[in-house]
Amino acid sequence: MGVEIEKKYLVKNDSYHGLAYKSSRIAQGYLNRDPERTVRVRIKDDKGFLTVKGKNRGIERLEFEYEIPFADAEAMLSLCCGKILEKVRYYVKHDGFVWEVDEFKGELAPLVVAEIELPSCETSFSLPPFIGKEVTGDPRYYNSQLISN
Repeated sequence: MGVEIEKKYLVKNDSYHGLAYKSSRIAQGYLNRDPERTVRVRIKDDKGFLTVKGKNRGIERLEFEYEIPFADAEAMLSLCCGKILEKVRYYVKHDGFVWEVDEFKGELAPLVVAEIELPSCETSFSLPPFIGKEVTGDPRYYNSQLISN
């Protein structure tokens, strides 16, 4: 069973650009945005993914992600409710972890959010210099909610 344990933060400066070891272009939409379960379709660079996520329970939730054919992902995006999110994701290594920094495009610009996935709820970690206010658990920053703003 897949479990995601994640913390989310606003980003206070663009120093992550110089620290990133790679980036990806992402387009994603939601087939279902029910708070109990979301179903997301994502195109990341040249690959398609279908992801099912359960309701947040603190910093953890169930998560199941599957690679799907690119053409299927493109077709499924046209079935999504709400807007399609577009963002560039930067990957930054810091203190043994990889931080994913999402720079939103279009109407959501200049929003930039960073996430860290942890092996357990008790894992300690240090913050890189670009990290600002923690927004873990604040539904205003859930990707599934950003499309309805």
